[in-house]
Amino acid sequence: MPGPPPGAIGPIAVTMGEPAGVGGEIALKAWLTRTSQTPVFFAIDDPARLTALAARLGLAVPVAIIARADAAPARFAHALPVLPVPGCPLPVVEPGRPRIDTAAAVVRAIDAAVALVRGGEAAAMVTSPINKKILQDDGFGFPGHTEYLGHISDAAPVMMLAVERADPPLRVVPVTVHLPLRQVAAALSTDAIIAAGRVTAAALRTDFAIAAPRLAVAALNPHAGEDGKIGDEEPRLIEPAVAALRAEGIDAVGPAPADTLFHADARRGIDAVICMYHDQALVPLKTLDFWGGVNVTLGLPFVRTSPDHGTAFDIAGRGIARPDSLIAAIDLAARIAAARIAAARTARSA
Repeated sequence: MPGPPPGAIGPIAVTMGEPAGVGGEIALKAWLTRTSQTPVFFAIDDPARLTALAARLGLAVPVAIIARADAAPARFAHALPVLPVPGCPLPVVEPGRPRIDTAAAVVRAIDAAVALVRGGEAAAMVTSPINKKILQDDGFGFPGHTEYLGHISDAAPVMMLAVERADPPLRVVPVTVHLPLRQVAAALSTDAIIAAGRVTAAALRTDFAIAAPRLAVAALNPHAGEDGKIGDEEPRLIEPAVAALRAEGIDAVGPAPADTLFHADARRGIDAVICMYHDQALVPLKTLDFWGGVNVTLGLPFVRTSPDHGTAFDIAGRGIARPDSLIAAIDLAARIAAARIAAARTARSA
């Protein structure tokens, strides 16, 4: 999946995220480490906050205030373009110490990015990590970004985690996400596995330019249940889901023991793994490339990625946060946007 040449698509909107976290720092560092192949991006943030943060961290990153997204390309080579988040300036925030009076601005930055991508002014949005508790304490009624974006776009999104720079790449999709392990088996259903497989296969075609995607579906139990001796979820729930996906023309195999799915030789035969629970998906991905993972929301009418890490309050403001995951998220967002444009052109000409 080759990346688009810089300037071939619109700019990428990067949201502010939690002001007390590392989002601002990694945005500054992502601009500082840009190359001629870096997609143009701009921050939706408080320009004064980023300027002060750059000075605090000793980062030579000039900030250019822009009034429109389409002004970003002309400024990007010499400064980080920043579109002020509605309601700026923010109160002064101490790194590592979140404040509830910034929660509304965090959500406004997300809303602004959605409006820009849906209006065609930005090619994609990349969301910086948020503090879910602070937002929820302020009345935000969603578990996180994914659920909120699905709600406002009337979609049923699916979370994929991807390490595209691995050889071969690894892409994982958890059917259940943030659940205690003891609740996973009860929460699984054949319909949920089928839905995850359908959305993943469609996204691999349109977003990753894979004409005939291949899915592996992980078992829940060790050794895929050993014919029902170690749990019955495989024959009762997972096998019917795989059969249904195959009946729809989706190349799916499984249920396969999870301990056989993630080594390099196995990855060469599949394009994504449908996993049954959070850690089954994320442990191998983060072991393979802890710094380069990207969260991709599949099934939305616009492109959204994010770094695969949290707010990192413990290191915020210390200048040691690594921008690798944000850089990878910006790059993948640009590649997906270009792939969607190409797929739309092909569909129109068919």
